[in-house]
Amino acid sequence: MAIRRLFLFISMLLAMACSCAIASDPSLLQDFCVADKTSQVRVNGFACKDAKDVVAEDFFFSGLHKAGNTSNRQGSAVTAANVAQIPGLNTMGISMVRIDYAPKGLNPPHTHPRATEMLAVLEGSLYVGFVTSNPNNTLVSKVLSKGDVFVFPKGLVHFQYNYGTDSAAALAALSSQNPGVITVANTVFGSDPLISDDVLAKAFQVDQKAVNWIQAQF
Repeated sequence: MAIRRLFLFISMLLAMACSCAIASDPSLLQDFCVADKTSQVRVNGFACKDAKDVVAEDFFFSGLHKAGNTSNRQGSAVTAANVAQIPGLNTMGISMVRIDYAPKGLNPPHTHPRATEMLAVLEGSLYVGFVTSNPNNTLVSKVLSKGDVFVFPKGLVHFQYNYGTDSAAALAALSSQNPGVITVANTVFGSDPLISDDVLAKAFQVDQKAVNWIQAQF
């Protein structure tokens, strides 16, 4: 019985220690931390501007009402509203984008390494989806209409395609002030310097001529 009590006591101590070790601040520690982009201090994000120098413009951005220029090879355009455009978003853990799609326009397969995305269709219809991680690589997809909302989990490859004959637009919220974007094709075939064609040929199970041709497109 004494041994059992000792075991329970030690287990409780370990549980308390673990709880303390993984504790974190659930929210901001101050009203705001407007990004000071002139600061030479290197932190994970941006140093804070002096509160007395903060102005309303630090929390403002105008531009999401304008359609982006979709006259490109993908037929899509992303207008971002993150910490680069709104310094007041620093430490807030949120940002937005507007995405415009020409008819048959594509926001190509990509990931956001630091954010989950919630997308709402403003106009038109979109075929959207994401792919789960290895080993299953299951495609989860759906056709969305105006007013529909779809969530892309953090880090997973996802896309949107305007299969219609009219333009489409969407607004998305992301759970990071700077979500980042890794476009799969650009990253794999357009890196600088290029990934060895031997590596890519083996990875995609094609010959090196096919790899060279794809790389030339980027």
